[in-house]
Amino acid sequence: METLYLLIPISVVLVFLIAIAFWWSLRSGQFDDLEGPAYRVLMDDDSPRPPAVAADPPAASADAGADGKGSASVDVRDS
Repeated sequence: METLYLLIPISVVLVFLIAIAFWWSLRSGQFDDLEGPAYRVLMDDDSPRPPAVAADPPAASADAGADGKGSASVDVRDS
């Protein structure tokens, strides 16, 4: 029981020292990834992208003629 009076404060101090060392290493850039960006440039996917598909393709007009061009519609609104 008497050793617990010694071991518990020592373990608490040790935990604080480890936490301070970890915090310092994060702040000073010890865990910065220096090689990752270089590898990402080399492994970049340079293949061409497929063409974008229109969200709402225009439907075939019912008044399209035999040539498929159809007539132009004019939007007339009251001003």
